[in-house]
Amino acid sequence: QVQVAESGGGSVEAGGSRKLSCKISRPSYMYYCMAWFRQSPGKEREGIATIYSGGGRISVADAVKGRFTISRGDAENMFDLQAHDLKPEDTAIYYCAFGRAQVCTLTSGDYVFWGQGTQVTVSS
Repeated sequence: QVQVAESGGGSVEAGGSRKLSCKISRPSYMYYCMAWFRQSPGKEREGIATIYSGGGRISVADAVKGRFTISRGDAENMFDLQAHDLKPEDTAIYYCAFGRAQVCTLTSGDYVFWGQGTQVTVSS
């Protein structure tokens, strides 16, 4: 079974940067979609960015476009989310997800396997 694990969460001051990493273990498929979502208390889960396993088909949500970047990591089946100019409203649990849709989307229903999440807290 596919396993998904996030790392890199923590506390940061507003205006700072943070890199989150996601490791996909035992993907069983060469090609898949990987996405980052986030959820704040009292809010619905929000799609942030998605990338194809081959490194293309990148999509970034308007809410973070220009500040967040998604990319393949240094190791196989590793993906990074680089967040810059963080704001208090970026405080959330950030989730990594694995999906096999033909098109990589920011819709949570298109993703089958999820990590447990990593907390990012941005202080003003």
